[in-house]
Amino acid sequence: MDDHTKRVFIVADGTGETAQQVCHAALTQFRSSEVQTETFTRVRSKFEIREIMERAAKERAFVVYTVIDPEHRDFVQSTAHEFQVEVADLIGGLVLKLGAFLGEQPLFATGIKHQLDAEYFKRIEAVEFAVKSDDGQSPQNLKRADMILIGLSRTSKTPLSMYLAHKGYRVANVPLVPEIPPPRELFEVDQEKIYALIIDLNSLVRVRHQRLRALGLPPDAEYAARENIARELRWVREFYARHPTWPVVDTSGRAVEETSAEMIRIMKEREARRAG
Repeated sequence: MDDHTKRVFIVADGTGETAQQVCHAALTQFRSSEVQTETFTRVRSKFEIREIMERAAKERAFVVYTVIDPEHRDFVQSTAHEFQVEVADLIGGLVLKLGAFLGEQPLFATGIKHQLDAEYFKRIEAVEFAVKSDDGQSPQNLKRADMILIGLSRTSKTPLSMYLAHKGYRVANVPLVPEIPPPRELFEVDQEKIYALIIDLNSLVRVRHQRLRALGLPPDAEYAARENIARELRWVREFYARHPTWPVVDTSGRAVEETSAEMIRIMKEREARRAG
């Protein structure tokens, strides 16, 4: 290593991504200096900390650290003093100051950002699943769904699917049409995953008329005819009655958030019952 090259050790009790990003951003302010960084991740023992600090002393390295455990953070400081190593605490001081400002004790839990990242990717995967499984597409996906929404046209299947997907649930939806049998896969999955959507006659007439206007179609089409819709609703109620496992969820005049909350409550109650 060139005598002019400076060493910076990045020490983290998690993945080290946060510390690396902050440290590298700071180093861009010093273009004339030659700096070599080395990252130590998942450092969670005093033995590891001491070894790193000994190396830092020998190589005259500067140590940047994100160690959230108070005892280990204090140990970094004490060994830095012992070995005369320059150190910078990237997150500990901030967490303590925020705790004082918020009037709340910090969790002092490692890996929270990584957990949040995992939740983010879970939601992305769920949204992709909902898009691919919308309106009866890819019935082979039904077995992988957390929830399966069924109902007549314009009963809020797609908006509910997308809203639930953004909460991390894999949701498929299947349209019901009196003349067309549902896909056989619907009856091959766990029937407790299925949620049967219903809506009142006046609401369904109104939303179908709105749909026709949006598409530039004549308002007197059979799709939005009151008599035809009434027949569809009678048929679907009889169809639901033959499958008592399916909870019937009324979407009439309700916000997507309210209907989704009811479905999540039903799902969690069923999970608790199976676990108990």
